[in-house]
Amino acid sequence: MASSLISRHFALSLQKNLWLSAPGCRYVSKAAPKTQVEFDYDGPSMKTSVPGPRSEELTKQLGDIQNVGAVNFFCNYDESRGNYLVDVDGNRMLDIYTQISSIPIGYNHPALLKLMSNPNNLSTLVNRPALGILPPENFPEKLTESLLSVAPSGMSRVQTMACGSCSNENAFKAMFIWYRNKERGHNTPSDEDLSSCMINQVPGCPELSILSFMGAFHGRTMGCLATTHSKAIHKLDVPSFDWPIAPFPKLQYPLEEFTRENAQEEARCLEEVEDLIVKWRQKGKPVAGIVIEPIQAEGGDNHASPDFFKSLRNIARKHGCAFHVDEVQTGGGNTGKLWAHEHWGMDDPADIVSFSKKLLTGGYYHKDELQADKAYRIFNTWMGDPTKNLLLAEVLNVIRRENLLEEVTRSGKALQNGLHELQAQYPGLLSRARGQGTFCAIDICDDATRSSILLKARDKGVLLGGCGDRSIRFRPALVFKEYHVHIFLNIFNDVLAQHK
Repeated sequence: MASSLISRHFALSLQKNLWLSAPGCRYVSKAAPKTQVEFDYDGPSMKTSVPGPRSEELTKQLGDIQNVGAVNFFCNYDESRGNYLVDVDGNRMLDIYTQISSIPIGYNHPALLKLMSNPNNLSTLVNRPALGILPPENFPEKLTESLLSVAPSGMSRVQTMACGSCSNENAFKAMFIWYRNKERGHNTPSDEDLSSCMINQVPGCPELSILSFMGAFHGRTMGCLATTHSKAIHKLDVPSFDWPIAPFPKLQYPLEEFTRENAQEEARCLEEVEDLIVKWRQKGKPVAGIVIEPIQAEGGDNHASPDFFKSLRNIARKHGCAFHVDEVQTGGGNTGKLWAHEHWGMDDPADIVSFSKKLLTGGYYHKDELQADKAYRIFNTWMGDPTKNLLLAEVLNVIRRENLLEEVTRSGKALQNGLHELQAQYPGLLSRARGQGTFCAIDICDDATRSSILLKARDKGVLLGGCGDRSIRFRPALVFKEYHVHIFLNIFNDVLAQHK
């Protein structure tokens, strides 16, 4: 029943929203609600298994140079379009993972190609300045057009960086600097501070900590690893800090059937947070900041209620800790809002919000009081890349012009409805369908079955990613529309039928 329903929805969607042009290509109708004409392929097209022979050959070549254990296959980015990634063997796949949630408006979007072909932008492409000491003339203007135009509530300052890990790493440093200045009552270090920090000793290198949550992923650099608790392979053999780790709520689904139990679980976790803050203060390692993802992504797409995050924000205030919301994966629109924390409905949601991935550049927004008090305290050579600010400004224009956040809400509803239908059809295989917008996930019965499903889906032309112990996560571009949802659901249903 669910299979035929999905197929019927797919057919109706194609009839209503599409008209076919050149073979292999599809254009969205100008009559479709509030969208621009967009180039896209008409579906997956598979010529070989994945990886194909050319990919295997290139993997062998690269393997002589570096570790290729994580390489899936090699890509032909020139031929990739919209929601479709093409590999070097000519396989065209519907990409619902998008480089670990990093492609905002699909591959080779015409607006971005036009931007990069503009001769006026050549200087930005050719020269990569050290932004901390020698920024270009238009840097304030471009930041205002891009990052500041979407700043989280209550924030007007942004520090650019290159990637998610270095964004979080420097955000942690900002919290530590802020906390120490608050403890001293001023920002002038003592001679003892200056001398002791050079040999990694207190008081110059203080015994402060960051509280994080089990299941969290905040990056792979040294400081970030101390707050990352999603997979052992990330942390194995690397020294770390003695920082507190709180439990993240384990919600039961369907949510409406477990309201009381989930509220109790969140209360338990919040109580543990407060206990840990007190315990670490007593250990002489006070908590300078709390870091959390609005949805734990790498750790298994774990959700909590807006009330949980509101209470956590209040706990941070009560104990004098900075509150850092890591939006590296959740930021950029996939949840139906540009920032996932907007779903909490708070006027003052955080002291620091970090970002990367779909925002193309990295960095963090922060309250005025977390501004570094001296030059070079938050610094590296590049501190970002002006070309990414150019691209981001145009991405934001496309999001506004094409109402893509509304599109995400529509597509997300269709995707979640389809996942729930399939969950009902395959109860032994699927469970806990969940999500916000198109930022969705579903659990598979076990890890081995998940791996098999991911590979079979790829061979049929759909790219998906795993997270947690047994979840599949969905991370499409913002141009992922309802008819793409139905293409996916039909293929996914075929894959699941083989496992039934």
